Amino acid sequence: MTYTILRVDASARSDSTSVSRQLADQIIARATEQHPDATVIVRDVTNRLPLVDEAWITANFTPPEDRTPEQEKALALSDSLIAELKAADLIVIGVPLYNFGIPASLKAWVDMIIRVGVTFRYTETGPVGFLTGKKAILNFASGGTAIGSEGDFASTHLKFVLNFIGITDVQMINADLGSIDPEGSFKSAQEQVEKLVA
Repeated sequence: MTYTILRVDASARSDSTSVSRQLADQIIARATEQHPDATVIVRDVTNRLPLVDEAWITANFTPPEDRTPEQEKALALSDSLIAELKAADLIVIGVPLYNFGIPASLKAWVDMIIRVGVTFRYTETGPVGFLTGKKAILNFASGGTAIGSEGDFASTHLKFVLNFIGITDVQMINADLGSIDPEGSFKSAQEQVEKLVA
């Protein structure tokens, strides 16, 4: 059975200047050393993911058997993003902190993958996520915000989102405070990658 890795990039910077993209490269390299035949799915959310609108919401809350062709089209990208998640054994998400939170492009991805009846359901004891048995590695890059500090609204958000849809094995790589000590921040994150994937 093929091991599948889903890589989600959210940095507006190019590969050569983005810390989160460089760290994702290293995480993927280590993971594919352990799984040489792995399939890697790459999803760059900076490529203009649409925002949720009224047509999307109406389609989402219409029973599948009653949806019009237009409504099915409105949900087609969401269906594809969810299919990528379902196929993945490991999800690697590169997260730059923009103004204390996740980029808008990554929030658009989050809004597309959280769908009642598809990735979670409500029960009398609370919501239950469907995407169990997966592992996620979040690699954060920030200039002046320490991950885990009161100004970090990104790590708690993403961990909660993933837990909500059933992905509870979530680990983090932090390249934070990069504006203060760029070399030290990146070196620390690289060491975390080596320990995490070893």
